[in-house]
This record gives sequence, structure tokens and C-alpha cells, in this order.
Amino acid sequence: MASELIELKGHIIDSLSLPRVLDDILAQGGQFEIEEIDIGKTRPEPSYARIRVSADSEQTLEDILAFVEKDGASRVWQWDAELAPAPRDGILPDDFYCTTNLSTEVRIAGRWTPVQDIEMDCGIVVEDGVAKTVPMNLVLAGQIVVVGHRGVRVEPPERKEVPGAFEFMTSEVSAERPKGLIVQEIARAMVETKSRGEKVLLVGGPAIIHSGAGPCVERMIEDGRIDVLFAGNALPLHDIESALFGTSLGVSVKEGRSSAHGHEHHLRAVNTIRKLGGIRQAVEQGVLKSGIMHACVEAGVPFVLAGSIRDDGPLPEVITDTPRAQEEMRRKLKGVGFALMAATVLHSIATGNLLPARVKVACVDIDPAVVTKLIDRGTTQAMGVVTDVGLFLVELEQELRRLAAGKVTSER
Repeated sequence: MASELIELKGHIIDSLSLPRVLDDILAQGGQFEIEEIDIGKTRPEPSYARIRVSADSEQTLEDILAFVEKDGASRVWQWDAELAPAPRDGILPDDFYCTTNLSTEVRIAGRWTPVQDIEMDCGIVVEDGVAKTVPMNLVLAGQIVVVGHRGVRVEPPERKEVPGAFEFMTSEVSAERPKGLIVQEIARAMVETKSRGEKVLLVGGPAIIHSGAGPCVERMIEDGRIDVLFAGNALPLHDIESALFGTSLGVSVKEGRSSAHGHEHHLRAVNTIRKLGGIRQAVEQGVLKSGIMHACVEAGVPFVLAGSIRDDGPLPEVITDTPRAQEEMRRKLKGVGFALMAATVLHSIATGNLLPARVKVACVDIDPAVVTKLIDRGTTQAMGVVTDVGLFLVELEQELRRLAAGKVTSER
């Protein structure tokens, strides 16, 4: 039988890394023997385990070792990473290493080197001793790429609180958890992110405008609570419709009633912006005087509007070239430490796929399936909030103002 030693370090018990690795070894057709284990005697103390993994063939063993790597297992005896040149532009070598969103290191010339710009579903390019992720479509012929799994190690996910044997409402996605406490937690996370010098990202959908929460987001931008905005065509379009006509999808934002010929308003709004040359020009010329997009322009908050096949217009700033939109999102994600995703499925998942696992994510939607899809597609650090996005954003803005004023939340 083929065998090799692996090791696990850190909080491997309470994060369940150790039992997951052992289960995965058996599920993938292997066997294990724990040769050494040292369990921390207090909660802050790390633990260590050295495990011999065996399989009936070298290939099965390699497959098992690659599988348990995602939980932080690494080989005891390490080799330098195997490298191969990209054969053509946009083509990675066969057996290229496919990244996760977890912090990763590669061994180059006997030294462990952190992989920069970590992102899931990419290759790793090594240039001048520096390792960085590169999406498949951006790799260039001749670039040196990591292949296989040897010489690569992954830091396991941050440990989470482990519930007791039986507790209510411990699911990551629940419509019945106390919303007030969740709002407080998210507001504190946003404030702490800013205090670290990192940025807060909002990924927003049009329901923000439809639900009447646009002014709350506008004030959060003006107050410096949001540093970057990602959206599609719909959020800015209905935000501008609301600013110009007082409606969203033809429904009065203040009165909740349909307006005469209101179904035309969003088209007239986009036509106005296109005629002026763009959102910034509309603000500069005094045509667009309020709203989320007006606040972004006035506050200098960058935004990326990634379009889709169904967009009306679209607005001039909307990027309809998907790879180009993806690259622009990557650039704007530099320095982001917290992401708030509100009422948008596709843009939330797209953004989650670009974020490293260390970035905290809160996903708010009335549909629990949205949060589940985001987590199932790899953004496992996301916290789900199942509620009406309009009510949530109103309460979040109020909580942020309370924190800024130094008021104790328990006074509510």
C-alpha cells in the first residue's frame, strides 16, 4: 500500500478539522493511523496531529491528499511545488493546481511563499519568486504555473463557535433568529472594518430601491460607511428613476401607488442619463440631485455596474463585457474587509467567488435560498440574514448612527 504522513495544526478540534479529515480519508477509499496527537489543554492553545494515510495505489493516495488539503492537512515531508509553462494564452497546463479562497502558500526553492490575491477557481503563477492567482482567461503563454498538489499548503477556515448537542436556531440560514442582534453584529463589524483601515463593500439589488431603503443607503454613503458599490443595471436605474420621477418601477416610493404612465419612467430615466453622457455628467450638470448614485459621485465612492442580457438601456457606466466587469470588480476589491450583500443573487455569488475567505460577508435576502446558494458555491464564511431588505437597511443605518454617537445599543 502507498502511504504518506500528513499533519494538522491549530484549532483542529473545535473547528472540526480533524474529524472532517479522518472522515474524508475513509470516504475516499483510504485508511489512516494517528501517529501523534497533542490536544491543547485550554481553548486558546493550538493542537497538533500527525496522521499516516494509506491507499491501495499512488493515484488514490494523491487524490486523498488533495481532497483533505482544503481542511488544512499538509504533508510532513514537503517538496517544492511542481511548475510548468502555460501552453497558450488563456490555457493552463494540464493538472494545474486549482485554488480555493483560503489562504495558501507554495514552496519555492525550499521556502514557503504566500499566494497573493487569493481567489477560488484560479491557477497560481510564479514570477520572480512571487506567487499569485491568475484566472484562466488571463494567463499568458509561457507563464510558469503551479501543477499538482505537492508543495502547496492551505490554511484551514477560521474556527466557528460549535453549538451544543441540542440547540435551537443554530443554522447559518434562519428566518427566526433575532434580527436586532444580527443588525448590531453587522453594524459593529462594519465599524471595526473601517477602524482597521479596510473598506466596506455593498453589493446591492433593485429591491433596495423598490422597498424604499434607497435614502438609508444614500445616507450611509454620505456618512462614509460604504466605500465601494457593486450592482447591475437595475439598482442604479431605479435609483435614478426614483430621483427623477419619485417612482420605482412606476410605483410611487412615498405613496406606494402606481403613477400614470409610470411603466415608462425607468426607460425615460435611462434615456436621460444616456443623453447626458453618464451618471457623473448628470450629477455635474445638476440633473441628478439625489439618490445612491448621486451620493457615490459626490462622495467619490467607486462603483462597478456589471450588466446582464436583460438590461434596459443600459446605463453608460454598465459594463456589458463580462470578463472586463470581472476584472474591474477584482481591482475594486483591493482592501475590502467586509462585504454586505443585499437582495441580489447573481452579483452576490459573483462577488463571493472573488473574495478570499478571510473577508467577512453578510448576505441579506427575503429568500433563504439566496444565502444557501452563496454558501454552497464556496463563500462559506457568509452569514445569512433572511428578512425584508428595506426594513433591515433602515435598522442598520440607525444602529450605525447610534454607534457613531457612542450610545449603548441596549437602550433600545
